[in-house]
Amino acid sequence: MQVQLAGAPEQPGRESEDFAAATPEAMVLLDGSSSPVGMESGCRHGTAWYVRRLGVHLLARLTDRSDRSIAECLADAIVETAALHGGRCDLAHPGTPAAMVVAARVHGPSLEYLVLGDSMLLLEPGSGPPRVLGDNQPFPAGEGLRKALRAAEPGSAERAALHLRYALAVRAVQNTGRGPWIAAASPKAATHAETGFVRLDSLRSVTALSDGAARYIARFGLGDWPDALDLLSQSGPAALIGRVREAEAADPHCERWPRGKAQDDATAIYARV
Repeated sequence: MQVQLAGAPEQPGRESEDFAAATPEAMVLLDGSSSPVGMESGCRHGTAWYVRRLGVHLLARLTDRSDRSIAECLADAIVETAALHGGRCDLAHPGTPAAMVVAARVHGPSLEYLVLGDSMLLLEPGSGPPRVLGDNQPFPAGEGLRKALRAAEPGSAERAALHLRYALAVRAVQNTGRGPWIAAASPKAATHAETGFVRLDSLRSVTALSDGAARYIARFGLGDWPDALDLLSQSGPAALIGRVREAEAADPHCERWPRGKAQDDATAIYARV
């Protein structure tokens, strides 16, 4: 694979809670689950620390353990990362650092892939429309709060309170079997990822997008998935993220496009097969 990647933090100078890394045979993209101000996590390290270590461990497993399935590689990486926290972190806390995961690797004549959470994976065939995977851990019980959050005025006390309520509601049920699954401290989450194989000779490209980058289509409607792939092919991941930033800057109060954050960490990997 010929790989290009780009990323931008939510605000200049702020540490991104996304992570992306790749080799010619494997790619990993993580989108950290951010915590609103005032929410405890039980961890002294933080989300950015977690996604970087989980991402590095996952990429290592993908490249050196072809005998393990891609879900087993994620489970192994979760266990290895949990061991790095040390005794001062409460990994049973519902707010412990967590992340959405997209991963893919060359496995013989096939591409093996994994998606867990609301990040996206695009598989572009030699002809025809792309196959879009992801956003596979919905939380229907929280939709009312989510809609109210998006409708509240950015920067207001009401919006901050709703953000905290929504985050607490999600974390109370995630990884319990009563809500969404996400990579955190328990390897069990890996068994709930969407996985599969596709023949390499049937593919033109593979793309991974954090939800901040996927706003190009999912939130702003700047084009459809084939349009996004054309932009990635012609101008690269940084151009797609740049278009997202332009749309965010044109709607700073989230009036035209209601959303939880005016801007978000955005990361994209584009690989020609």
